[in-house]
Amino acid sequence: MVLNVILGFLTLLSLGITLWQWLVARRFPLHRRVSKPSAPGGVTLLKPLKGCDQATESCLRSWLAQVYEGPTQILFAVASSQDPVCRVVGKLLQEFPERDAELVVCGPLSGTNLKVSKLMQLEPQAKHDVIVVSDADVLIPPDFLANVAAPLEDPDVGLVNCFYRLANPTTMALQWEAIAINADFWSQVLQSQSLKPLDFALGAVMATRRSQLQQIGGFSALADCLADDYQLGKRIAACGYRIVLCPVVVECWSEAMGWKAVWTHQLRWARTIRVCQPLPYFFSILSNSTLWPLLWLAVNPATPELVAALGCGLFRVCTALNLQQRLNAARAPWRYGGLVLIKDLLQTALWVLSFLGNRIEWRGELMRLRRDGTLVRS
Repeated sequence: MVLNVILGFLTLLSLGITLWQWLVARRFPLHRRVSKPSAPGGVTLLKPLKGCDQATESCLRSWLAQVYEGPTQILFAVASSQDPVCRVVGKLLQEFPERDAELVVCGPLSGTNLKVSKLMQLEPQAKHDVIVVSDADVLIPPDFLANVAAPLEDPDVGLVNCFYRLANPTTMALQWEAIAINADFWSQVLQSQSLKPLDFALGAVMATRRSQLQQIGGFSALADCLADDYQLGKRIAACGYRIVLCPVVVECWSEAMGWKAVWTHQLRWARTIRVCQPLPYFFSILSNSTLWPLLWLAVNPATPELVAALGCGLFRVCTALNLQQRLNAARAPWRYGGLVLIKDLLQTALWVLSFLGNRIEWRGELMRLRRDGTLVRS
C-alpha cells in the first residue's frame, strides 16, 4: 500500500516536471532574430579541428560565408599538418580569399583536453575583443554572428551561447540521441534557468570577450577540464557576469554512429553532468515520466493505474515530439514516438551507470574523470 502511494506520487511528480519543462520551452523566443547591432565590433572565431567527415566542409564553409558588417578573423587549429582536415580548410581558404582566415598548426599540446590545448595556442593570435569558440561539426545560418554578438553590447553580459540540434540522425541510435538533444536537453536547460540565472555554458558555440577570458585566467585554466564549456560559463558567471541564451539555433552534424558509439557518448555525457552538477543530476531521475508510471503499474496492475500509465506515456510522447518540432522548425515524425519511451528507459540505465564509475572514452582514448571535473589519462 505504501509503495503504491509513493509510486503514484512519483508518477504525478514526473508528469508535473514534464509539463513544467514544456511550458518554459514554449515561452522561450526560439529562432527569433535580433536587429543588427548599431556599431558591430570585430569578432575572432577560434575553431579547433581534428579529422573530418562528409559534413565538415559544409559546416566550416557556413562560418566563412557569414554576413556580418564588422571585421572578422577566423583561426582554424590542428595538431598536425597531416590531419586530413587540412585539405578541407585549404580548399575553403582558396574559396574565400577575402576572409581574414588562416590554418594554424599547433605546437606540442600541453593539456589533457586537446581541444582546449589548441585554444590556448590560438588565444594570443586573436585580433578582436569578441571571441567566439565553436565545435567543428557546427553549421550556422548566415546571420548567426550578428545575433550571437549582439547581447555582448551589454557590459553585464559575459558570455552568449545557444541551443543546438542534431541535424542528421541517420541511424536508429542517433534518432534516440536526437530525442535527448532536440527534445529534452534544451527544455531542461530552460527549466534550470527558470529557477536561477544560468551559471554554465553550452559548448556548440560560445561568445565572450577577451577581458572575461583574461579575468578567469584564459583557456589555460581549463586545460585539464572535460566539460570546458561548463567550466568557462561557471567561471565567468562567478565573476558577476550574466550568461545569455541566443534564440538562434545552430545545427550539429554527426557521422553515422551505431548503438555502441552513441551509448559511449551518452555515458560520457551522463558522467560529465554528474560530476559538474551532482545533486541536480541525482534528482533528475524524478523527471522520468516513463519510468515511474511503469513501476507504479508493475506494483499494482489495476485498471486505474493502467489508464494513468497510458495517459502519462501519451503526454510524454506528445510533448517530446512538440519540443523536437519547435527546435527543428519542422514537424517531428510520429514514428519517433516509441523511441521517446525507449529513450527514457535507456536513460534510467545511464543514470545508474553514471554513479558506478569515473572512466570515460573520449575520441578513442580512455580517461578517468576526477571529482573536480578534470581528466587524467588511464
